[in-house]
Amino acid sequence: MTLDDLRVFVAVCRAGSLSAVARDLSCTQSAVSQHVKRLERETGVALLERQSRGVVPTEAGRVLEAAAAAGLGGLDLALRRLRDLADGESGTVRVATGGTTVRHFMADAVVAFRRRYPRVSLEFRTESSSRGCFDALAGSDLDLAWVTLGPPVRGIEQRAVVDLPWVLAVRDDDPLASRSCAGPAELQGLRLIRLPPDSTSAARLDAACAEVGVRFASDTSVADWDTALLLTELGLGRAVVPAFPGIAESGRGLRLVRIPVLRPLSVGWAVRSWDALGPQARAFAETVAQACGGGGR
Repeated sequence: MTLDDLRVFVAVCRAGSLSAVARDLSCTQSAVSQHVKRLERETGVALLERQSRGVVPTEAGRVLEAAAAAGLGGLDLALRRLRDLADGESGTVRVATGGTTVRHFMADAVVAFRRRYPRVSLEFRTESSSRGCFDALAGSDLDLAWVTLGPPVRGIEQRAVVDLPWVLAVRDDDPLASRSCAGPAELQGLRLIRLPPDSTSAARLDAACAEVGVRFASDTSVADWDTALLLTELGLGRAVVPAFPGIAESGRGLRLVRIPVLRPLSVGWAVRSWDALGPQARAFAETVAQACGGGGR
């Protein structure tokens, strides 16, 4: 049993496909299969079950995947930290983010960090959702992920940086545009442009609305809040969005109506282990928190 065996096995469990992992590793499917077979010989149990659309871990496979993922994640972090210590003020900080995160939350922090650590490289990996950020963080050598905070995720630590109040975005000719804030009576039954219902942010909005007895309808779905604001500006509907930095300048002809009755949306950092985070990655996380007004809490 080698580290390569375990890395390949974890990758297969997450991808659900031997061929997909083979493509990622630029090797043959047979080579990937040999890693799994070696683990099965040594453990004495079947670890994968083949199905019509790929493979899934057996009960024994899930046990090994969980232990291997946690162990490999800790080892990768330790190796990264050793490299950072050896490199001194150089090295690389790898961050998973949403498509618009850097512009809205990190622009000032990136400039400040670069001035302080001119020899440290910053690498950003764009993911389409917080769930994708969690998966990328757990399955690679990423240091940090900027996410909408959600339920606990095994092997991941989440830390809030800033709470974003919700606002109703409407065109300036909308009947609601003259209001300074909106309550349940104004919100009930509105048709919204919204994120896909399986996204963490959408789930948080639904939960906040349920707490005050508000239900929305929707006939338009978008991948990010910026697109929701653009479609609102174009007159295709209304949107309830978090008041992220710079939102007031998001488009002409828009009005942002506060919704104080809804519980704010918490966003911040996710890591595999804060204690094992390298000094440069920790410095970047703290710089972003300070720029967002979270003070690194």
